[in-house]
Amino acid sequence: MMLEPLLIVELAALGLCTGFLAGLLGIGGGMIMVPFITVILSGRGVAPDLAVKMAIATSMATIIFTSVSSVRAHHKRGAVRWDIVKLLAPGIVIGAALASLGVFSLLKGSSLALLFAAFVAFSATQMLLNKKPQASRTLPGPAGQLGAGTVIGFLSGLVGAGGGFVSVPFMTWCNVAIHNAVATSAGLGFPIALANGIGYVVSGQGVANLPSGSLGYVYLPALLVIGIASVLMAPVGVKAAHALPVASLKRVFASILYGLAAYMLYKGLST
Repeated sequence: MMLEPLLIVELAALGLCTGFLAGLLGIGGGMIMVPFITVILSGRGVAPDLAVKMAIATSMATIIFTSVSSVRAHHKRGAVRWDIVKLLAPGIVIGAALASLGVFSLLKGSSLALLFAAFVAFSATQMLLNKKPQASRTLPGPAGQLGAGTVIGFLSGLVGAGGGFVSVPFMTWCNVAIHNAVATSAGLGFPIALANGIGYVVSGQGVANLPSGSLGYVYLPALLVIGIASVLMAPVGVKAAHALPVASLKRVFASILYGLAAYMLYKGLST
């Protein structure tokens, strides 16, 4: 599979930016990747409806790689609550299967674009306000965590994100320390991405007009180039976080996210 130089440059630049911002601000790359992969695919003749679906699927698949490096760093600090990961993971797989194998393939790309726009706008608002839920209860038992994991896996599968936007507030609400919640969310990223990624590949089999280099809904050139670039750049972002005014940068980035949400809203309404 031959890749044109311009495509490699575009995907590498996106991967480098995504990795740096993920390390700097602790945000999931899907909020950035999905709009830009949509632009890249649309510019190469992929139908708008299909481009949105492929962007969401490919964004999720890249988390398979980025989550490994992230969770290793957190694990070395002893911050990952593996007891929580073990109880949430089965539900995540169930929710991911329901999303990527079922609802995702049934919904139009325009509907997914609108859902993604709402998710990004919500995330931007949370980042801007810097509000955290008050710890008001303890973690539920195995059945409750199975249900919570199902919700996390399902919502992640529809928007192509790693689940931190749901799992971190949930754990914080359940009296898990914020640094443990963030680290544990990183540990959940791998099962979320793997389960949904497999689902996107299976549900995308036989879909008409997929571009060359596609495996189901996953666009392999983007998965490879973005995955490598973001993994290499994330540690740079982590180091920069100790030298730059992260709180101020989050406010600026929130404004950028509103712009990306507006673009996906436009795509959803125009396709």
